[in-house]
Amino acid sequence: MVNPVHLKTLLEVSRLGSFAAAAATLGYTASAVSQQMSALERDTGVVLFQRSARSVVPTEAAVVMTRHAAKVLTDIEALMAAASKTQDSANQELRLGIFPSLATYVLPRILKNPAWKNLGIDLKVSVAEPGQTIQGLRTGGELDLAVVFQVGQTGFAWPNTINRQWIGDDDFRVVLPAGWGFRSDAKVAADHLSEMPWIMHHPGTSDAMVIERLFAGCNLHPRVVAHSDDFHASLEMAAAGLGAALVPELALRNKPAGVVVLDVPEIRLARNVFALIINDRKTARVQLFVDLLAETLAGMRTAVN
Repeated sequence: MVNPVHLKTLLEVSRLGSFAAAAATLGYTASAVSQQMSALERDTGVVLFQRSARSVVPTEAAVVMTRHAAKVLTDIEALMAAASKTQDSANQELRLGIFPSLATYVLPRILKNPAWKNLGIDLKVSVAEPGQTIQGLRTGGELDLAVVFQVGQTGFAWPNTINRQWIGDDDFRVVLPAGWGFRSDAKVAADHLSEMPWIMHHPGTSDAMVIERLFAGCNLHPRVVAHSDDFHASLEMAAAGLGAALVPELALRNKPAGVVVLDVPEIRLARNVFALIINDRKTARVQLFVDLLAETLAGMRTAVN
């Protein structure tokens, strides 16, 4: 199905003539706009833009789709307005479990978004790691919706009464103390970082095992000087010169002075973010909230220097 948000973005790109200008108008990054247009091309099976290093040129298919998109979006607004008049005016309570970095950087943006105020949701939030929030979804639990992440192929078990929806990725990046002499965003081979002091996840956790296998496959053998599952603590220790660390991009939004971010081509790993919804709680309002969460996360995926 075509995402109406992508149609709205298409209208702005066509009107303004560039991804960057549309991004500025909509409050996204140019990268997020590009990703939305690529998703729209996949969903529709047509090429919408001829891309070059300096410009994007709409195809004839894009011109035709733009004409129809305006009417579709108007019809959707009318549909939502009509539905809102026929439903009970009472807000729906939504008990949300969410992991810390998403609660820190993504959820506040949603709560400040004008679209949030129109959802009619009374939010109750529990901030915890995925294992805890999944437990809260089980029969008789205290949650309706949990936002969790998986690293690599590690998995969690959840009941068959749960609907899973992918909402985005949070890429890991290698950070080093600035005093080690590397420039930010330098491209470095993984084996050049071997035997250096590293701050690693606590051993035995699923995330740690995935990272250990990845490092071994890259011939990267870290000299572990600290164990930390708190990314902010890892960043501060790296800034103080203790060691290198692997942290997700969301945590880098509060990057301290004294660290540099490297591009290590062999280390490509992400936290895959999912919304887990109890089936009988998946109302139109909840789905709109999940869509808003996904769009906000996509808009924050920027290169971190």
